[in-house]
Amino acid sequence: MPKEFIVAIELGSSKIIGIAGKKNLDGSISILALVQEDSASCIRKGVVYNIDKTVMCVTNIVKKLETTLKSKIAQVYVGVGGQSIRSVKNVILKEMDGQTIVTQEMVNELMDQNRNMSYPEQEILDAATQEYKVDQQYQLDPVGIQCSRLEGNFLNILWRKQFYRNLNKCFEQAGIAIAEMYLAPLAMADSVLTETEKRSGCVLVDLGADTTTVSVYFKNILRHLAVIPLGGNNITKDIATLQMEESDAERMKLKNASAYTDNSDIDSSLSLPIDQDRGIASRDFINIVEGRVEEIIENAWFQVPNEYIDKLLGGIILTGGGANMKNIERAFRNHTHVEKIRVAKFVTTTINSNLPEITAHNGRLNTILGILEKGDMNCAGEEITGDLFDLEENLENSQARVVRQPNEIAGKGIVQTEEEKKLAEEEARRRREEEEEAERQRLAEEEAEAKRIKRENSWFNRSKRNLKEFFDNIIKEEAE
Repeated sequence: MPKEFIVAIELGSSKIIGIAGKKNLDGSISILALVQEDSASCIRKGVVYNIDKTVMCVTNIVKKLETTLKSKIAQVYVGVGGQSIRSVKNVILKEMDGQTIVTQEMVNELMDQNRNMSYPEQEILDAATQEYKVDQQYQLDPVGIQCSRLEGNFLNILWRKQFYRNLNKCFEQAGIAIAEMYLAPLAMADSVLTETEKRSGCVLVDLGADTTTVSVYFKNILRHLAVIPLGGNNITKDIATLQMEESDAERMKLKNASAYTDNSDIDSSLSLPIDQDRGIASRDFINIVEGRVEEIIENAWFQVPNEYIDKLLGGIILTGGGANMKNIERAFRNHTHVEKIRVAKFVTTTINSNLPEITAHNGRLNTILGILEKGDMNCAGEEITGDLFDLEENLENSQARVVRQPNEIAGKGIVQTEEEKKLAEEEARRRREEEEEAERQRLAEEEAEAKRIKRENSWFNRSKRNLKEFFDNIIKEEAE
């Protein structure tokens, strides 16, 4: 029986993670393998800056997964995230003659115009429809409604083109086929947020190592997305300024750091040990940690648009490794004045695994598990038999690659790879050429018809017809 499993890879600031799992009939996922590689030398703030080292790490992860699974990996799911991802609102307007019934073609035309927007040095990763304004009324689905003015409101999610190219180049050089690329923040949001939270309005804050990602939802729609270049590593570096190695600073942070400490609980005489010979005052340590945490919280809260500040009935949901810090909820509550705060330490899907990294439920794997959950195509290739002459060639993706248009994946967090973009552009160009050829034929036929009518109505042809009718009548009269 052929193997079936799904493989997902996340390129994080501290680690590149590869995971393989199998979806069960009851909706749960059984984890088959988990591999991690340190990415400090190749990933910075969630984006690739050293292509060669990233290729090496990704290749190592795939090989380790294949060894554990005893099967080749034909394709993988990939998460896109990191610095410079941001959302921008855009409005496209279409004026119509009189009262016209809105069709799906009209809606697609608005979506195409929005998708064709150009941003300097930025790539549109996804375009989420906010709503449509039909005359003066807002509608989620305007098809079938009569109006004279149709307005589309979109949220375009952008990323630097160079980051996009580097990510694609890594998997291309590694010879690893991409099944689908997903916006990591959206995949993670779908895996940790409840429908009630998304509908009633909430802010999801993913506290990572190098970055903090802020996603705002209202009425089940993503309203804002931003990535701040601040994370847990900034706290570690601040502690390291107290004349210690970053490894010691990280250890102290994990052991002693608290996002909030009441003044009455601070012991000014207490010293925290750095090593056997040195220590630092507890108050100094607390001031450094709280100062950086406050900066992260204020920058994250600043990202929430003013129009949604009073609509967050679902509250604030914290996740990621940074959400494990002691009193993090209290710190967010103090600075945002939002009482409803929840820490999402794990995804909502049932995950079956005995691996300690999974069972820890510390929020560090929520993103990769969210990407894994999105997968629905088998990633298994040929089974590894241990044959000495087993070929190391990359397997061709056995599943047919369907050319999907941007409108088919809009708002779903799916990012087109460079290959898919080229295929879609070629398909769009082919369609345009066919439409242009059909239009040329129509115009040619209309022109030929006009010439025929003009020729038939010419003086010579009219005289000829009249003369023919005259002789026909004479012949008819003689016959009678």
